[in-house]
Amino acid sequence: MGKKELSPEQQEELIGRLKTRFDSNMNRHEGIDWMDVQVKLEANPDKLWSLFQMEETGGEPDVAVLEPQEDVYVFYDFSAETPKGRRSLCYDREAWEARKKFKPENTVMDLAAEMGIEVITEEEYRALQTFGSFDKKTSTWVLTPENIRELGGAIFCDYRYGQVFTYHNGADSYYGSRAFRGKLEV
Repeated sequence: MGKKELSPEQQEELIGRLKTRFDSNMNRHEGIDWMDVQVKLEANPDKLWSLFQMEETGGEPDVAVLEPQEDVYVFYDFSAETPKGRRSLCYDREAWEARKKFKPENTVMDLAAEMGIEVITEEEYRALQTFGSFDKKTSTWVLTPENIRELGGAIFCDYRYGQVFTYHNGADSYYGSRAFRGKLEV
């Protein structure tokens, strides 16, 4: 078995968890049949591995329709707070290398790549909030526009006082209450 493959037992358990979450949150994916999603998952073991990583780091992935796409299912992290297994990360490798001391273990962009997922955008973050209230105590790094990143910054969002706020920080900063939410197209 390769490094990025799940055992048959892990696949079965993960698909069971994903189906249960899917069935419990139909408002996120109206008009999508679980069996169609499952067929695509079973045909793409690399995607199952990435979903397993999302699940194991606390993301609680589920299918959501933010923009209708034919025969493409997009999983997003739906944990109430930012995923615990992805906290205390600076934004990217350049920021990590610029830190003189107290470097975090990893970066948002590197960990997302290792997991085989993408970091969500600010627009996607705002759209996810239409399905619930996420990050009421934590915050989420989001994909930062290149012009901000070139100046040393990175952006993050959270949900306070009934609305989404977008903020900035140095890309080299990291906090125990900030992680990232990811997405995976299947």
